[in-house]
Amino acid sequence: MGTESGPTGSEPTGSEPTGLGPIPPFPAAPVPSAEQDAVLDAPSRRCPSQCPHTQSEQPREEGGRHNQRPPHGARAAATARRGTTAPVGGSPAPTSTAPCTKPRPPARSHAPLHEAAPTLETRLFYRPRPQPGTRLRSVSSIPACPAARKRRGAMEEDELELTAGLEAALELGPAVQAAIEQVFPSQDPLDRADFNAVEYINTLFPTEQSLANIDEVVNKIRLKIRKLDDNIRTVVRGQTNVGQDGRQALEEAQKAIQQLFGKIKDIKDKAEKSEQMVKEITRDIKQLDHAKRHLTTSITTLNHLHMLAGGVDSLEAMTRRRQYGEVANLLQGVVNVLEHFNKYMGIPQIRQLSERVKAAQNELGQQILADFEEAFPSQGTKRPGGPSNVLRDACLVANVLDPRIKQEIIKKFIKQHLSEYLVLFQENQDVAWLDKIDRRYAWIKRQLVDYEEKYGRMFPQEWCMTERIAVEFCHVTRTELAKIMRTRAKEIEVKLLLFAIQRTTNFEGLLAKRFSGCTLADGTVKKPEAPPPSTNPFLEDETGTETDEIVIEKSDTDKPKKPKVPDNPFHGIVSKCFEPHLYVYIESQDKNLSELIDRFVADFKAQGPPKPNVDEGGAVLPSCADLFVYYKKCMVQCSQLSTGEPMIALTTIFQKYLREYAWKILSGNLPKTTSSSGGLTITSLLKEKEGSEVAKFTLEELCLICSILSTAEYCLATTQQLEEKLKEKVDASLVERINLTGETDTFSIVISNSIQLLVQDLDAACDPALTAMSKMQWQNVEHVGDQSPYVTSVILHIKQNVPIIRDNLASTRKYFTQFCIKFANSFIPKFINHLFKCKPISMVGAEQLLLDTHSLKMVLLDLPSIGSQVVRKAPASYTRIVVKGMTRAEMILKVVMAPHEPPVVFVDNYIKLLADCSTDTFQKILDMKGLKRSEQSSMLELFRQRLPAPPSGVENSSSLSLSTPTPEQESSRIRKLEKLIKKRL
Repeated sequence: MGTESGPTGSEPTGSEPTGLGPIPPFPAAPVPSAEQDAVLDAPSRRCPSQCPHTQSEQPREEGGRHNQRPPHGARAAATARRGTTAPVGGSPAPTSTAPCTKPRPPARSHAPLHEAAPTLETRLFYRPRPQPGTRLRSVSSIPACPAARKRRGAMEEDELELTAGLEAALELGPAVQAAIEQVFPSQDPLDRADFNAVEYINTLFPTEQSLANIDEVVNKIRLKIRKLDDNIRTVVRGQTNVGQDGRQALEEAQKAIQQLFGKIKDIKDKAEKSEQMVKEITRDIKQLDHAKRHLTTSITTLNHLHMLAGGVDSLEAMTRRRQYGEVANLLQGVVNVLEHFNKYMGIPQIRQLSERVKAAQNELGQQILADFEEAFPSQGTKRPGGPSNVLRDACLVANVLDPRIKQEIIKKFIKQHLSEYLVLFQENQDVAWLDKIDRRYAWIKRQLVDYEEKYGRMFPQEWCMTERIAVEFCHVTRTELAKIMRTRAKEIEVKLLLFAIQRTTNFEGLLAKRFSGCTLADGTVKKPEAPPPSTNPFLEDETGTETDEIVIEKSDTDKPKKPKVPDNPFHGIVSKCFEPHLYVYIESQDKNLSELIDRFVADFKAQGPPKPNVDEGGAVLPSCADLFVYYKKCMVQCSQLSTGEPMIALTTIFQKYLREYAWKILSGNLPKTTSSSGGLTITSLLKEKEGSEVAKFTLEELCLICSILSTAEYCLATTQQLEEKLKEKVDASLVERINLTGETDTFSIVISNSIQLLVQDLDAACDPALTAMSKMQWQNVEHVGDQSPYVTSVILHIKQNVPIIRDNLASTRKYFTQFCIKFANSFIPKFINHLFKCKPISMVGAEQLLLDTHSLKMVLLDLPSIGSQVVRKAPASYTRIVVKGMTRAEMILKVVMAPHEPPVVFVDNYIKLLADCSTDTFQKILDMKGLKRSEQSSMLELFRQRLPAPPSGVENSSSLSLSTPTPEQESSRIRKLEKLIKKRL
């Protein structure tokens, strides 16, 4: 550690440590004092008061920053083991030896270096090199007087506290350590934050033999320490003049800032001088500029005043002479010039001119109105000769005057023009009733043509007089029709009403083609919203024939979207008067739909169910397409009449007959689960004796059920689309009142009932085979053969029914999957219940039943694709149900096959395989094994004792047992279903 400035001494042999402790984390440890040296060397000197121990003089090394002596215990232990002295640095040290009066303790076995090292505190460069053949001794073998040991312990504690304090002071945070490693990357283990001195030294000296080159290692470390000291010294000395250099740099920066401020001040002064100089140069030019501007303004104002005075005089003269052509241009110019004098109205002369202009405008307005009244009197005949040029020019003047003059002219002209209409179509006239509504529209068409010929050029084009006449005619017609329909409401029939509405909507469409609707007041006419394109069958072209069939195909989504229908601004301008009387139309549709449903029922009874066609799958009943076609026609027609409350009333009618169709046509035609003798239901089938006749659905009945299921699925999807379409047609404020959820639920019930009938039919067909299984004498089975006859019977029924159902439900695969799932949920619990009835069972019988169960399991797993040329993987949900249920049946048989001795093993095996804590199930298994009642009692008692404790909040048996319905529960459900169907019918 640097160059040693003090005399170099040698250490005695008794100061060699036995282990290598951690090196201090920083090389700036304090140099031990003389008192500390005395304490450290005390064990190797003779105690003056107690023991004549060996005393040796050991000069202390100086000048090094790490010249701390190792702990006394380490040096003493090394001395005791070696028994000889070794020079530090190669030179021997003088030693005086005296015999010790205390007996030496026996030498202890030497511990490995890597085990002793972690417990010793030492310094590497004080460790002497061991002599060859010298055996190391433990620390405890060194004799020492009590006082020396006490002083040595105190010094060791002080040194440890000092080292710990230095390490704590030099401990850096993780962020600082990471920054240092990033700036100064190093691979040296000494630079690691988690450096462990003991592990590092043990790495250098893994064995005792490796201590042979300790001097070389020590020299390398000392050389490294010297280099570090030199670097530190150079850096410290280099920082001596940093403060002075900083102050000098600060002074230079301050001087530079002062110089910069001086230059800025000079530039600012020069800029102010330049500005003053420019002002002095341009002083005269600025005055001339102001004078020029004022002179120009004065000249312009005088010109405007001259024009205004002359224009007012000319305007008054032309007004008296009715020279409207010249007045139209002059008046506009005078008004424009007068606007320039708005800020000079305080001047009396200007105010007087403004008042003269207003007086001239008022006089012109009154004069023009009088001219129009004279030309088109409210009472009497029109002035002969038709429109004149004077009136045409007067209209041009009215454009410049107050807008009220223009509105008054238009109002009087239209009123005079429609006065004849009010006389011809009075309420008491025969032509005023709905059956002659065409004459109203024919009359206005003639009047518009007559107007275009006679007065088309009299009014300016921007007045849109033709459209204004048509709009006023519509308002008058709506009022008159509403009045006469209120008076003669009892005479309104649906055909007459529809005729009038049809003619009115046609006329409104004609107006939309002829006019733009720019004269319509906001809020007067309700514009219908064009629905967006969709694949909904109700979005077909509404202008097409009413007999178009509704077809829902996936390819419809690939067709190009239809262009948006333009809005008709005149929609409802007349036809709105029919809305209060649309209840007649709604009642008519109610009657028509009732007759349509009755016709569907009669046709089904007359024609019978549709013929089964496996190639086409379950055909949808044609009556449902007819129903929705009629719905579409009604909806389109009603939306043309009104999109308000009548649409809500029509929706209610739709809901009524959707339910009627579901119950009368679909549910009402489902085959009854009775035999030919009548009165035999599925409930009774479950209780029939073996060998009795089982009522099964025929092929036609199975196809009918599938057809009704497909029809209900079609109606369900189409009803949802109908609801969306109705919401698009109706007013936005009434959308929330349209809800067909109840009708979709009704069709869902029909679908569920159809699937349940299919499941019950197949389940009932398999029931005799299961009954035969429970009646067999399983204790007499002597050998295991092929599958039993009852399994063959079950498979035969499955192969007969399932392919027919699958082919007829090809268009609704999801409902075929539901059928498979429901059949598995019904058949498997029933099979397990019949399995419990097989008692007693011998070992061979249980093996045969296990083989049969496995065969049924394979058939059920293949159920969705059984008998099909195309093999498809069964749905995962269905597979899980089959595997879970049939695995339970297999576990039951495996428990039955297991020996019941010893009882504890049998009970534990049952709980492990079935995980069923129900005593009833355990009792059934004991019955299957044929155990005696006495044996069963002890077995049940043992079972109750070994039952696992149920978790809190969970029922013990119901939660662990397989929740499957019993036959009694199934029959109860079937009875409820039958009552529900009869109630609906």
